[in-house]
Amino acid sequence: MIYNYGSINIDYIYHVPYFVRPGETQRCDGHSVGLGGKGANQSLSIACANGLVSHWGRVSSKDAWAVEELKRAGVNVCDIELTQQPSGHAVVQIDEQGENSIILFPGVNHGAEKERLAFLLSKVKSGDTLLVQNECDGLGYIIPLAVSHGCNVIFNPAPMTADVSELPLDQCKLLFFNRTEAASLLEIPIESSASDLLRKLRNKLGSAEIVLTLGSEGAWYLYNSETYFQAALPVRAIDTTAAGDTFVGYFLAARQAGAEPFECLKRATAAAALAVQYRGAASSIPKAEEVDRLMRQEGM
Repeated sequence: MIYNYGSINIDYIYHVPYFVRPGETQRCDGHSVGLGGKGANQSLSIACANGLVSHWGRVSSKDAWAVEELKRAGVNVCDIELTQQPSGHAVVQIDEQGENSIILFPGVNHGAEKERLAFLLSKVKSGDTLLVQNECDGLGYIIPLAVSHGCNVIFNPAPMTADVSELPLDQCKLLFFNRTEAASLLEIPIESSASDLLRKLRNKLGSAEIVLTLGSEGAWYLYNSETYFQAALPVRAIDTTAAGDTFVGYFLAARQAGAEPFECLKRATAAAALAVQYRGAASSIPKAEEVDRLMRQEGM
């Protein structure tokens, strides 16, 4: 089982010609409200990929519809806590090239008590997986506690913040990075080559498995001397929101099903290629049969 201690956000999405500049007021060409948050997106992606996932998180009782949406997708929601405090939310700008700019308010994604986290971890069995991102707090507590319970901890340090380097990254089994996150952690230029990023990540993280996603430049898997590369599929991106979360979810669902790392890379890449062709976060995550069809078409 994959247990995902992750954020649940309400996304307020605005489609604009270009990102708003300081002091500027700009007209919005389209607006929508939907389920988001890196945690919720990754749980949805795992479920859409036919993986088994249980979500741990908190959301305002006013936004209980978000929990129902996760449940309908096949996510186990028994341990999602409804609160009286406001949900996390994100204000998302999407420009004409499909790139996004996000303002994040954590809301009840922050403030989890250690007693609650310890209770949740009492449910796991040795060999289970704990997936975490950086939109919930308490990671410095839950990561080593999960390891002590025999969990394989998988970390996607997004959004990247200065305190990530202070977390027990050496206790993680697998880490997912995009270019910006990797360069920030390593304190090297974002323009650094993939080979430099991978070499320095290996030096810093030791025996952990590493997945590095580079958008249109493809994705890499690295573990000791084992290295795999998967080229990106040539598609026109409409909205990149949740593409990374789609990649993570599909990779982990394939891994859970027993696929080899290079197979996981292929499936995750195909899923992300579909996600960027649709608007929205949760609403852009493809179903497994769509990914199967694309992979057949591309001979993957």
